[in-house]
Amino acid sequence: MPVPGLWRPIWFGIGIAALIAGAIGAVLPILPTSPFVILAAFAFGKSSPRLKSWLEQNSVFGPMIAEWQQYGAIAPRYKAMALVMMAAALGLSVALDVRGTILIVQAVCMTLAAGFILTRPGGPE
Repeated sequence: MPVPGLWRPIWFGIGIAALIAGAIGAVLPILPTSPFVILAAFAFGKSSPRLKSWLEQNSVFGPMIAEWQQYGAIAPRYKAMALVMMAAALGLSVALDVRGTILIVQAVCMTLAAGFILTRPGGPE
């Protein structure tokens, strides 16, 4: 249900930013796609029912959103893709000789994200 007042454009902005990040993640091994698309659907649910409906009916993103909403699940193939993309991004940072402090922060954040992703159910049995 959309929220009234000042929060609606804030949620809309969060939805747009999350959708852009998810689209980038679908193409580049920098960001995982699933969490951003799920966040976008949640944010659009608070700001734009039309965009939420479009995401839920999208042939690419719709199934991942439906599984998350119904089961709190991330399909195994999306889990694998997210983990591979995170490892590739960390590997790229190492190859580009990124400063050690940044690598540590990146590794900690990715480890926490990977832990969250791996502890979600895989979907209906």
